[in-house]
Amino acid sequence: MRPEQHDPAAPAGVPADLFAAAKRAYANAYAPYSRFGVGAALRADDGTVFAGSNVENASFGLTRCAEQSAVQAMVTAGRRRFSQVVVYTESDEPSSPCGGCRQVLSEFAPDAEVYLVNHRGAVVKTSVKALLPGAFGPEKLPS
Repeated sequence: MRPEQHDPAAPAGVPADLFAAAKRAYANAYAPYSRFGVGAALRADDGTVFAGSNVENASFGLTRCAEQSAVQAMVTAGRRRFSQVVVYTESDEPSSPCGGCRQVLSEFAPDAEVYLVNHRGAVVKTSVKALLPGAFGPEKLPS
């Protein structure tokens, strides 16, 4: 994936640090099969920003999405909650997380704000809860 030649400011209403981190992650995406790069960045509850990109694999089931990569980086660093996430793509319209990513995001932050942003500055603001209504979470498991 190629970053844009210019680096415009974050679209209005999108956290600038998360936007910049998501774009940097996008530039490192490994997507030789789909050619659909994704970068994601989230803000842990302590303010730390964690980013991830999609990493494809010839064994397609082993592909890791950008949102999952960011969550894994957060958990590996010892954090367990986040409040915001930006998902950046260079698609015609902002792209929503896949179903699996929605479930992973919900595990750690069902109330988090979600910003779906593309290279043209189009933004869809939503929440994890809105993306995955009726989510299955730890509270559904027997104690």
